[in-house]
Formats: sequence, C-alpha cells, structure tokens
Amino acid sequence: MKRLIFSTLTALTLPLVAATLLIAQVPETVSSLPKPDESPLFVERYAELQPNERIAVQVYERCNRSVVNIDTQKTYNVFLFGQIDEPGAGSGIVLDKEGHILTNFHVIAGVDAAKITLFNGESYDAKPVGIDPITDLAVVQIAAPKEFLFPITDSGIADSSKLLVGQQIFAIGNPFGLERTLTGGLISSLNRSTPSRVEARSIRGLIQTDAAINPGNSGGPLLDTQGRLIGINTAIASKSGGSHGVGFAIPSKTILRIVPHLIKNGKVVRGETGIDSVREVSQGLLILTLATNGPAEKAGLNGVRVTRVRGIIQRDFSTADIITAVEGAPTRKADDFTSVIDERGPGDRIVLDVLREGKTIKVPLVLGTPE
Repeated sequence: MKRLIFSTLTALTLPLVAATLLIAQVPETVSSLPKPDESPLFVERYAELQPNERIAVQVYERCNRSVVNIDTQKTYNVFLFGQIDEPGAGSGIVLDKEGHILTNFHVIAGVDAAKITLFNGESYDAKPVGIDPITDLAVVQIAAPKEFLFPITDSGIADSSKLLVGQQIFAIGNPFGLERTLTGGLISSLNRSTPSRVEARSIRGLIQTDAAINPGNSGGPLLDTQGRLIGINTAIASKSGGSHGVGFAIPSKTILRIVPHLIKNGKVVRGETGIDSVREVSQGLLILTLATNGPAEKAGLNGVRVTRVRGIIQRDFSTADIITAVEGAPTRKADDFTSVIDERGPGDRIVLDVLREGKTIKVPLVLGTPE
C-alpha cells in the first residue's frame, strides 16, 4: 500500500482559504439561520420546541453537513504474523468548495491511508496538503463534487478572543464512529494549555468546555449559538479515555493564523532566533549555544564561552546572557519563549529582556528564515 506522507509535504498551488474565512457572512441572530430541512413534519415539530431547543436544532441543521468522518489505517509488518492493519477514526471540517478538510494532526499522523466520508455517505480518499504538529492542525483535500461540499465558513467564523466563560456552545463530531453527533455545554474556561505533539512545546490559548467530547470527536468543530466556528476539538482530560466534562478546543484565532500557511506552503514557516540551546535557571533562560552568524549572534547576544586548555574543554557560564522576558512576557520556561516565537515569522522584530552582568538590558532581534 502506498504510504501517505504527511511529514514531508511540498508547497501546492492551491487557493488560499484565508480570504474566505475572514469575509464569511455572520448571521446577527440565530433566528436568521436557514433550516435545510423544510419538510412539513420538521416545521411542525420545530414549532413545538422551546427557545433553547430551537437554538440547538438550528445550529445542527446549519452546520452538520460541514462535518466529515475520517477513517484511517496504519499497516505494520509484524514478524511471523505478516501485515497487521490498525484502524483509526476522527472528525474533520469542510473549509471550502475546493475540498480542503481541516482536522487534527494527530488524527492523520503516520497513517497509510485516510478516507473522508461526507454527510451523504459518499467517501473519498484524502490527499495530504499541510500539517503543523506544534498546534495539532492539519489540512487534507478530497476530490468531491462542489455540490456535496458545505463549507463551515458559510456559517461564519467567530472571534475566539471575544469569548466569555459561561457561553453556551456545541460540538459536532463522530465519537466512537457515531457520525455527526451533537453535544452541548458551556465554555468552562479560557486560555488553557496542553502538551503539544512536539516535545517541550505546548498548545496555548485553548478553550475548555464541559461538552461531551470523546474519542472520534477530534477534528470536529466547536460552535457558538449562532452556528459560528469558535474552535476545533482536540483533546480531553481523562484517565479512562471517555468524556469527564473536561474537553479542549484549538481557538479560531489560531486556525485563522495557521490554515493559510498549511494550504499555501504545506507547513508553517516560523521565524528563526538563532538560539540553539538554553538552560532553565531561576532568573529565566540561560543561553548555552548560538548559531554562527545567526540572528541572535548578530543581535549581540552571548552564550556560554567554550575554551580548550591543554586538551580539556572548559565552559565559562558567567559570559552567558539570561533571557528574562520576550516582548514583555516572562520566560520562566523554554516553552514560554517558543510560544511567543511560534506566532512570529521571518523578518519580524522582537525585543528581549536580557540579564547581563547583573543588569537588565533590552535587546532587539530580527527573526531569520529557517534553513
């Protein structure tokens, strides 16, 4: 079987989704949401519902066709047993009429095949487009007829920076293979963080919700009461693997920043600092090594001085600068530093607070392009 390589992607000449995401028309009230099902039986039942029930029904009717089921397969060669197939499942979100599907990186990471099933039961093989393990986001593409594709952008993209704890929200996904399941709840907290798929990195700014999110929900949308996308469900806090009222979603703000890069370049090109390694100390991050002629060295930062005396390597830690803050944000851990840098691109200018010889100075640094 031909392996789908999601980790080595080349840039594809594909239309950007950014413009569509940003100019999507957002209905002012939930009552303005059209109901795809206008059958007499639906209208009769809908008229009998309470206002809060109508909101849930309208959100589902508005958005469920934008949610897809993702079935994956990994194939292993096991000695004496031959090939063993390991199935997996997740959810995804239709982004546009070109067939771009947004999901979590962990849903498709390392798989040999991925199949996308739309609301009408039609299935299509997925082709890799772009991945970002740091934020756990990925985009694949299917060759489906445009009339079968209902982009989530038709319902609008909400500004996740304006969310409030206590807001009512809804999640649609495929928990345990049960396709297009709706669950509801509240925003329990904001600005949470969980470990990233990349070592020593975290996904920050997450939305915490008490809506039931179970295995298979990963990659599905988190929606507000107007049916607008506010995030993509990505993780649960559970010892048993089931929902315990603590789920997390990557906010729309991150989606809007990352997805255009994935579609255009197959990856996110982040700015390079030229700081190769650091050590966490009580004051901040002590710089160990710098890339030769890199941005940090050009900015005048100092690492540990290494000398060789009679064949013995000696390191002078007193010469090393200690980064105490980046762009005003304290850097107590390496992840504090990388989280700020991850949101910057090549050519961006940042200011570091640096402790040098007992005094704090500000050092401007222009990020470079990774080799």
